[in-house]
Amino acid sequence: MASQIHTLHQQLVDKKITCEGLIQEKLSLLKPNTYNSVNSLLETSALELAKKVDAKIANGETIGLLEGIPFGIKDVYMVQGTYTTASSNLLKNYKSAYTATAIQKLIDAGAIPIVKENCDSFGHGSSSENTIFGAVKNAINPELVAGGSSGGSAVNVAKDYTVFSIGGDTGGSVRQPAGYNNVYGLKPTYGRISRYGLMAYASSTDCVGPIAKSVEDIRIVLNVMSGKDVKDQTTYASAEISEAAISNSNDIKTVGYFKNFIESDAIDSKIKSDFLASIEKIKAKGIEVKELDFFKSDILVSTYYTLAMAETASNLSRLDGSNYGNRIEDKNLKESYAVTRSENFSEETKRRIVGGNQVLSQGFSDEIYLKGLALRDAIAENFENDFKEVDIILSPVTPGTPPKIGDSLKDPHAMYLSDAYTVGFSLGQLPTLTIPQGTETGLQITAAKNNDELVLKFANFLKDTI
Repeated sequence: MASQIHTLHQQLVDKKITCEGLIQEKLSLLKPNTYNSVNSLLETSALELAKKVDAKIANGETIGLLEGIPFGIKDVYMVQGTYTTASSNLLKNYKSAYTATAIQKLIDAGAIPIVKENCDSFGHGSSSENTIFGAVKNAINPELVAGGSSGGSAVNVAKDYTVFSIGGDTGGSVRQPAGYNNVYGLKPTYGRISRYGLMAYASSTDCVGPIAKSVEDIRIVLNVMSGKDVKDQTTYASAEISEAAISNSNDIKTVGYFKNFIESDAIDSKIKSDFLASIEKIKAKGIEVKELDFFKSDILVSTYYTLAMAETASNLSRLDGSNYGNRIEDKNLKESYAVTRSENFSEETKRRIVGGNQVLSQGFSDEIYLKGLALRDAIAENFENDFKEVDIILSPVTPGTPPKIGDSLKDPHAMYLSDAYTVGFSLGQLPTLTIPQGTETGLQITAAKNNDELVLKFANFLKDTI
């Protein structure tokens, strides 16, 4: 699909549409909340901003490429004055006191936030069912899950309710729902975009990620959000990626894929056959394809969840109802803390906190947590060696297709395993993009650290190849 951002920008400049009319149109699509993708609408502020854009155009002033473009925000980002609930009971009445850096950069560029989007509570889930606002429905088949945790963001883009949305990816939370809803979803290199103002799940793998319907729109949004931020010491300065730079993929000579992903008993037979067919089409274009050895997917999942649960137990320890949140009083302070957390956290969040505290507890941390850290280092080293042999790694996004709503809640273990092909790249802190081609749930393109440009290049190449 062509860039919606470019198309709408030109229509605004040519006065074929008004910004206020555009925002009204998107709000009218969001208001019925047919897919449970909406937590709250930012109607008043959005329309005020739209009127300012229309006034600039009427006065003959130049507007920026993103100016007046409506977008959605996963409800784990701070946006000053808006409800930021994390789709949780604990924070259902919490209003942000400030705005996340990534979101502020988009607003400064003129983009207009119109909706806070439904997601798994605190990002804990792979189906967007662990939410007080009701399960998000898949954009293609409403009986199926939307994926998670950024399910609402992916659905809103897929249904054209937003031009793009900003999700959050810890272990696949942008890429997996993008695959389930046939849109593009990027997890950039860790540190390329500031995490300041994103509610922390697992700080060592949390990434801000755009979801859109074209590679070009992903590029535009990525450029605006990228850059060093004094409020996030993990960030770094990165070069802007130009449209011309990703239009030619001649420097990509070798593609690799993990044969144990494809030979796994867990992979759906159709996803396997479609993936291998895509590999053959890539070979036909003269690109060398190599089979790579990697950690078994169950090791990747267990390593990721060991570390992610430990980090979430630590990060969520601050949420006890004392400073913010839905406090429940009991007979003493300790009991108040206990009942506040017990009643207000979802079952999945409690499961992850309990698991994380177990991992970090005396007698277990050496045996489990430190082993997890060592495995993460080994995984990262494995990737470094792989990228000495290949330019790109291609993989399925998920081993299976979206389950029916309700099934994942009955089987949390199966939900964790749906992340089998995404979590490894998170542990490696690598740039990875889901594209809506190749299999029913898309393909995943990965490059070495800081090579986000290469990922977008190969995505453009695959548009005309498979």
